[in-house]
Amino acid sequence: MKVAVVGVTGYGGKILWQLLQQHPNVTAVTVYTRQADLTALQNQLAWSAIKPFTVANFDVDELMANNNMAFFATSAGVTKDLALTFMQARFPVIDLSGDLRLQDGAQYQQWYQTDTAAPAEALAQTSYGLAEFNQATGAYIANPGCYATATLLGLAPLVQGDLVDLDSIIVDAKSGVSGAGKKLSDSTHYANVDENFSLYKVNAHQHIPEIMQQLQVWQPQMPPFQFTTGLLPLNRGLMATIYAKVAPADVFEFEEKLALTLEKLYADQPFVKVTGQQLPDLKAVVGSNLTAIGWQFNPQTRTVMVVSVIDNLVKGAAGQAIQNFNQLFGFAQTAGLGQLPFDI
Repeated sequence: MKVAVVGVTGYGGKILWQLLQQHPNVTAVTVYTRQADLTALQNQLAWSAIKPFTVANFDVDELMANNNMAFFATSAGVTKDLALTFMQARFPVIDLSGDLRLQDGAQYQQWYQTDTAAPAEALAQTSYGLAEFNQATGAYIANPGCYATATLLGLAPLVQGDLVDLDSIIVDAKSGVSGAGKKLSDSTHYANVDENFSLYKVNAHQHIPEIMQQLQVWQPQMPPFQFTTGLLPLNRGLMATIYAKVAPADVFEFEEKLALTLEKLYADQPFVKVTGQQLPDLKAVVGSNLTAIGWQFNPQTRTVMVVSVIDNLVKGAAGQAIQNFNQLFGFAQTAGLGQLPFDI
């Protein structure tokens, strides 16, 4: 299969490039760019290339004529203006940006702080690609955000299993610096990040509405929840720590119900590892497409804590995009995703 990639120079795009190089069903990759020096990008990518590839100036018609599908790993604001063109041609796209994750254009404008959103017609034709729950269908897949992925996989057993008081949910999530992308800012300078921990975008992170959107698919009465994000002094890795209250009548059977619900949801999912009451850490997953989920329950306070960890660049971006690619074209679930955690 011939694959196009737009936006290969960001952190997520680089990981996507690496995964496509080892995917058994990808025969060639064309990288599209608007930067002037194509030779420099060609040379930059050549060191890690094991499959035929070319670098070309971005052109929608040329892209569709010479490839079977496209990945977009671009910043927010690019694909919202292009999506309908691909949809009208029924050309498959997996979009790693946030432009078409939200079905409500007004919410996109609010949370992404832009004056325009994708046309309603485009949003209506987009599938949200949470790979463990939403089978990739249609021609346009919106790949979830990293915080949304870890949080939703951790919350799914609690919300789908109706195990907790929905009004009590609190999520404390922390990510490595690569989650902020390559654009420089004061908060991501080495001197500010090293030997430090800081909170950012409290109650304002753009992944909050997509988490709510999916939770309300599972539980239409889902109310707003508390969500806090923090910046770890690490390159990569994301931990979502989820707290919720259990009804007094359910305390004595809660642990058994949670264990059974987790088993039911994830028994056949190769990229979700349930660690039970042994809480996972970031080294359990970093470098891989795995999600590790563990939990603890305090019957005195009726509080359950679920810990969900991922590599924000793999499972939180490029790896999940490959999962959606595999689903969309009927390839093996694990194709191109055999990397184990670094673990050192």
